[in-house]
Amino acid sequence: MDSKIDFLYLSEPDMIKAGVKDMKQCVDVMEDLLITLYKGDYVMGGQNHNSHGCMITFPDHPEFPGMPQNADDRRFMAMPAYLGGKYQMAGMKWYGSNVENKKKGLPRSILMMMLNDKDTGAPLALMSANLVSAYRTGGIPGVGAKYLARKDAKVASVIGPGVMGKTSLAAFVSVCPQLDTVKIKGRGKKSLDSFVAFIKKELPQIKDIQICETVEEAVRDSDIISFTTTVRDDVSSFPYINGEWIKKGALISMPSAARFDDEFLVNNCKLVVDNSKLYEAWEEEYPYPTYPQMQIIGTKFTDLRHEGKIKAEDIVDITEIIEGRHPGRESDDDIIVYSVGGMPVEDIAWGGMVYRNAVKLGIGIKLPLWDKPEMA
Repeated sequence: MDSKIDFLYLSEPDMIKAGVKDMKQCVDVMEDLLITLYKGDYVMGGQNHNSHGCMITFPDHPEFPGMPQNADDRRFMAMPAYLGGKYQMAGMKWYGSNVENKKKGLPRSILMMMLNDKDTGAPLALMSANLVSAYRTGGIPGVGAKYLARKDAKVASVIGPGVMGKTSLAAFVSVCPQLDTVKIKGRGKKSLDSFVAFIKKELPQIKDIQICETVEEAVRDSDIISFTTTVRDDVSSFPYINGEWIKKGALISMPSAARFDDEFLVNNCKLVVDNSKLYEAWEEEYPYPTYPQMQIIGTKFTDLRHEGKIKAEDIVDITEIIEGRHPGRESDDDIIVYSVGGMPVEDIAWGGMVYRNAVKLGIGIKLPLWDKPEMA
């Protein structure tokens, strides 16, 4: 019996060569993933099999020397999952995050991903995962734009021009052929300059770039509105959006948080989520009010249901729209709010696809685990 095991190591340059930045393919993979999730052919963490992951945070006043102190985005997180369908793979994304990384020229979060054989548990690949995570995070909004945006969408706004903003816009461009204008609201010159440079290099379809001074200026007259801001724990820090600013027919894509008037969400919008079971799990893990804790707009939807302001059927899973079981956009005037939660199965889907590309193309470094296990 051959018990030798080796696995593939893929650096960030390797991942780029293997196609991790192919947003069109990523959106297709994310759409297939959402259908696979709806069928139930997956397992994530927790007793409910729908947990986002397990997070380590630190005390405000550590009593031991060397223990990190609580701060913005100071955490470690493990996100394990198994994904069936055409993927048939287990794995885990693991990362540490610290906002102070920016001062060192590093990303806020540094991510790695391990893919494993679903039966033996043997490692298949250890890969740099910052771009996997970034592109799959944009890919899910891309699926939303494909099914929920107006077909003639021309203007997108991005509030929060960071990594999520870049990949969300790339995804919108990949599915909206008439999109040619972007309105940007950011907090600092560095992030705005980086965002503009990204557009000019990666998204030549965008011809008109407008820098906005206020959120209101950014969202008015936009067909697709993307919130990808970093927010603090206090709900009052979330950007406020007056429903009167929103153009009829707009798609509001929300991988991040914002404050809306309840009346606007309840009476003027269709409410769509990327995976309804994820929000049910968050309700269970972070009891009402869930939105201030999770800061994903779909948990605001479940809070509204808890308060009796909407019914369970008012929260629509996007797969029901993809597969034609529920109407999506029924008129050019429909305003749709689309919640993007982020799930480790997305990392496995896109990371697994890039891994297979790398194997076909002979990219990466093969590393030995053992020729024969010492204790078996």
